[in-house]
Amino acid sequence: MANKLIIDWKEYNLIVEKLAVQIHDSGYKPNLLIGIMRGGAPIIDVLSRVFKLKCAYLAVESYSGENIEDQQGELVFSRELSSTVQEMSGNLLLCDDLSDTGVTLNRSIDWLKKYPPLRGKIKSIKTAVLWKKADSTFEPDFCAQRLKDNPWIVQPFEKYEEIRIEDLKKNQSLKG
Repeated sequence: MANKLIIDWKEYNLIVEKLAVQIHDSGYKPNLLIGIMRGGAPIIDVLSRVFKLKCAYLAVESYSGENIEDQQGELVFSRELSSTVQEMSGNLLLCDDLSDTGVTLNRSIDWLKKYPPLRGKIKSIKTAVLWKKADSTFEPDFCAQRLKDNPWIVQPFEKYEEIRIEDLKKNQSLKG
């Protein structure tokens, strides 16, 4: 497995803020933020508050087989975007946590262009990520950190993938 880049909450928030400043300083004015789930969700939450924009969520999963955590498998897309926006159109900003290989971002752009409620209504699609790994073939429009190698990135919320609800209940009862 690749080396690990461990990110705490403070660093994570600073990286998201750096991305927000990049987007603002570029002059790009998105009408809608689209987060690739799950990695894009915390990013567009912050960006939607900073830029006062509505969000949409695109669920994408990668199935790669058992015990393979750092390889991408077949991508499966949701049937619909999840959003409260009634009229989706204009400039879209597609956000994900990272560009690992670039496959998910490329395929997501293709999906959005074919999505019936958006067909013919997209002015532009730009992309934003927190990290671009060295081996990624995709060049995002906005990127907070370009990595010189391909580490496994451990984000602050990933600890919850290992925690059971019973552990949370036990911790809370100890704290009173």
